[in-house]
Amino acid sequence: MLATELLFVYIYCLVDDAIKGGVLSIPRRPGPAPACTDAELLTIALVRSLLGRRSENGFLDEIRRDWPHLFPHLPDQPEASRRTRWLWGAFEQFRAACAALVPADPVQQIDTSAIPVRHPSRVRGPDQWTGPGNDLTARFGRDGAHAEWFYGFRLAVRTDLGKRLIRAWSIVPAAIDERQIGTDLVAGDAASIDALLLDKGFTGRRFAGEMASAGIDVIIPPTRAQRKTMPRTLQRLIARLRNRVETSFKEITDQMELARHGAHTFEGLLTRTVITLAAHTLLLTQLTDAT
Repeated sequence: MLATELLFVYIYCLVDDAIKGGVLSIPRRPGPAPACTDAELLTIALVRSLLGRRSENGFLDEIRRDWPHLFPHLPDQPEASRRTRWLWGAFEQFRAACAALVPADPVQQIDTSAIPVRHPSRVRGPDQWTGPGNDLTARFGRDGAHAEWFYGFRLAVRTDLGKRLIRAWSIVPAAIDERQIGTDLVAGDAASIDALLLDKGFTGRRFAGEMASAGIDVIIPPTRAQRKTMPRTLQRLIARLRNRVETSFKEITDQMELARHGAHTFEGLLTRTVITLAAHTLLLTQLTDAT
C-alpha cells in the first residue's frame, strides 16, 4: 500500500473528483459551510479503515500530530463523528462506483459473518440496538467460523468468486434463514449471474428452484456421502474456492476492524460498516494499481 501521506492525497483526489463529477450526491445541511470539507471527512474515514485504526479519536489525534498540513481545519471528534454519520450514503455511492469499474464475475458467492454488538453475558433484555422501522434488532446467533454464540447482527455479502469484489450487501438478523438472504441479494442482478457457490445453509429445493427460474445454477459443497464418490482433487478445489469469501471476511472484520467497530447505536454500526466495505472495494479496485 502507499505511504500514509500519499494514501491521503490519492484517496482525496478520487473522492473530490467523484463529488465534482456528480458521482456522489451529498444532501445539503443547514447553516454555513464547514471549514473541513465533506471530501476531507470521507477521505479520513476511508484511510482510517484501510489502516485498521480502531479509535476514531485516536486517529484524529494522529492526523493532528503527523499530517496537520493536509487537514488544517480538522474538527473535534464529536463533530467529525456526527458529520461522518450524515455522509453514510456517500460512502455507499463511492463503493458502488468503484465496483462498477470492474465487470462482475459470472460466478459469485453469498455468505454471512457475525457482527457482535455486545458480549452475550452482558445482555439483560431489550436495548437500543434497533434498526430502521424497528424490524431489525440485535439477537443471539451462532458464529460458525469461531464456534461460539454472539449477540448482534450478521453482515451478508454477495461477492465475485474471482475478484472478491462485494456486489451487494446487507445487515441482517443474527438468526436468519440464509436462503432468504440469497434471494434478496440476487434481486436485480440475476441476469449477470451464471452460478452461485454457496455453503450448506442454502440447501433446499425451493431456493434452488427460484435460482434456476432466474437462470442461476446453485453449487453447494458435497455432503459426506457425496464426498465418498468424489475425486479428492475436486473436493479440494471446491473447498479452496469457498475459502475466497472467507478471505474477504478476514480482511473486512479483522484487518479493517469491523468486528471491533466500537459503535453504540445501529446508526453508528451502519456507518462503520459502509465505510469498511467502501474501503475494501477501494483496496481491490484502485490501490493495487497505485502501489
